[in-house]
Amino acid sequence: MPQLVLKIDVDTYRGTREGVPNLVRLLQTYDARATFLFSLGSDHTGWAMRRAFRPGFFSKVSRTSVVEHYGFKTLMYGVLLPAPDIGRECANDMRAVRDAGFECGIHTWDHVVWQDNVRHRDAAWTAKQMQKAFDRFTDIFGAVPQTHGAAGWQMNAHAFRQLDAFGMAYASDGRALLIEDGTLANPNAGPYRLTVDDTALSCIQMPTTLPTLDELLGRSINGVILTPANIADFILNLTATPRDHVFTLHAELEGQKLAPIFEALLKGWRAQGYQCVEMADYYQFVKDQPLAEFPLTWGELPGRSGDLILQPA
Repeated sequence: MPQLVLKIDVDTYRGTREGVPNLVRLLQTYDARATFLFSLGSDHTGWAMRRAFRPGFFSKVSRTSVVEHYGFKTLMYGVLLPAPDIGRECANDMRAVRDAGFECGIHTWDHVVWQDNVRHRDAAWTAKQMQKAFDRFTDIFGAVPQTHGAAGWQMNAHAFRQLDAFGMAYASDGRALLIEDGTLANPNAGPYRLTVDDTALSCIQMPTTLPTLDELLGRSINGVILTPANIADFILNLTATPRDHVFTLHAELEGQKLAPIFEALLKGWRAQGYQCVEMADYYQFVKDQPLAEFPLTWGELPGRSGDLILQPA
């Protein structure tokens, strides 16, 4: 049976409070498993508006209505409103996910600070950010985190080494390379070991192999404009040929206004014969397999602005 790993990035205070419980209920309805990756420090979403000067930013936000999905209040955090401490204020919400039987891991300490800075920061800065997230997670859950999924698919060599230092056996910090129509540039893309300075790291990487909703909505692909009415069918067409996949969703999107699309995907994947699993389940399946090794690589993906960590084709 092909496996579809569901990886849920939780970026914001609102996503933690509202989107996460909605996703838990939806997953339970369809007997699907998933890994929730939490932002554990302050919500400085408002600082992300500095990205307006990056190439491709306006085309993305014009397609996916940031205000509609994130809310005006969230966009003011750190600008006109104080930034809420997500881990401190939402600890009970996070523990409720664990208590419902879902795997929980680290997304980041401060999503905007990490995404906008980590690529060019040194070992000390990186270790401090990651240790704060590690300690907060341990305080909330009473256990050390087992997995990690980088905010914005942004990392550096020090961060990958830190995953090994934490003893994490698996993570999902990057993407598989996609072409314009959403298909994989390398049909064999999947779990691999990252090499840094010619040394293979222990932590297995599980790259996201499917495009995300915010990368697809509003785009014209093969002459068809993707909308909420047809986007589920588009993604299901990408998974029509059975193979293992990792799909990243966001508590702020699929956990709120785009929940009907995610529900259609869950129904469709069930009909296609997929088993929706969490990262821990998939690790048990791949841990003893021979895995390819790839160097730390950056690149762009269709529908997303800026470089991110990629598994080479």
